[in-house]
Amino acid sequence: MPKTIKELSEEAKGWLLKAREITIAAEQDGDRNFTDEEAAQLRDYMAKATQAKAEIEKLKGNEELRRTLAELGDDISLNAHTDEKGQRQTASGFHLPDKKKSLGEQFTESAEYKGLLAQAAASGGQFAKNQRVQSEMFGVKSLVTGGSDTSGGALVQNDWRGLQVGLDLFQRPLRLRDVVTPGQTTSDTVEYVRVTSVTNNAAPVPEATSSAAPTAPGGGGALVNNPGGGYKPESGVALAKITAAVKTIAHWMPATKRALSDAAQVRTLIDAFLLYGLEEELEDQMIQGDGTGENFEGLSNVSGIQSQAWDTNLLTTTRKAKTKVRTVGRSIANAYLLNPADTETLDLLQDNEARFYFGGPAGAGTAQVLWGIPVIETEAVPAGTGYCGDFRKAVLWDREQATIQVTDSHLDFFVRNLVAILAEMRAAFGVLQPSAFVEIDLAA
Repeated sequence: MPKTIKELSEEAKGWLLKAREITIAAEQDGDRNFTDEEAAQLRDYMAKATQAKAEIEKLKGNEELRRTLAELGDDISLNAHTDEKGQRQTASGFHLPDKKKSLGEQFTESAEYKGLLAQAAASGGQFAKNQRVQSEMFGVKSLVTGGSDTSGGALVQNDWRGLQVGLDLFQRPLRLRDVVTPGQTTSDTVEYVRVTSVTNNAAPVPEATSSAAPTAPGGGGALVNNPGGGYKPESGVALAKITAAVKTIAHWMPATKRALSDAAQVRTLIDAFLLYGLEEELEDQMIQGDGTGENFEGLSNVSGIQSQAWDTNLLTTTRKAKTKVRTVGRSIANAYLLNPADTETLDLLQDNEARFYFGGPAGAGTAQVLWGIPVIETEAVPAGTGYCGDFRKAVLWDREQATIQVTDSHLDFFVRNLVAILAEMRAAFGVLQPSAFVEIDLAA
């Protein structure tokens, strides 16, 4: 039986109280850092509380929607306006959702960040020189599943006040996770089935004219079907069970206590550096991870990937790779992965009359489409190598919410008025059908 809003609220409260007990214990023990076990428990409690809250919001939304539809009648107007509370709504009463907020915005608007700033209220909104800083863990769901505001490199840039140099000057566009299949898991390992080969022996079969059983040849061996037996051919699929371990990707950066009091600057640090850094490493791991230690099994190291050797020129070679995805992999390619140096080479290709194939300086170039499918430029692929494939047959499983935590309990940060802002996420990656991908040799 589904849980009620009251039951879910009590459940969420219970998980938050358990998390609070751990933080209180750490504070009473000389403001020490959390142990590995405590940090794992905190993540688990916060994830369960977040899940309960999401179910509460879903139930509330369903009830409000049913009530609103019942009150609409026939006069439905979609002209939006802002109500007295500053919320966008239609003339008929539908509340319009706000634009999706970035991770940094969600953190600076969260109860965890507001509680952190409340510690500085007695000092005029700034943290005192000897004041301890320790935030509770804040997390949001779906960092690595598709459709976020950071997909395709469209990193949300908030208010840049407080930073003299934009951190995006050193960032590359990230688009790979837009074409892979997004998934979720609640386990530390993901077991999935990988298709290694398919044998299709389907053929027309005549009606049986004899009821005689198959016979064994002299000296033993495989049975021989009798003529007229009407035997149907056997097809098969070779499968392998693969276990992908969930890996943790994390990093942190220092900030001053004064900067911590500036919500705009904190948002910038989280969105333009910490969140971006997680996604950049995620893309690198999906392609180049060697499967050892804490690395993913990346596409370049998956057994069974097809290969396409250099053939005449770049255009011929890339087109033949697409054909292999279709004829051998029995799939429809949905993207090429190419290093920027190779897309440059494609853009500069000319015919015998020195005309650019892709429009030249005034054209769109190959950065958009090659042989009818999108091209993803990524530095995770080395120059001279490319990939063509049906990336829907690669899955990125989101294990755990992205978490943000702030503390001065690192090295000598407390006496230097510095804090560490930590971001981390956990995910797993797997290729379901290796033959749906082709590694391309682009070197002549």
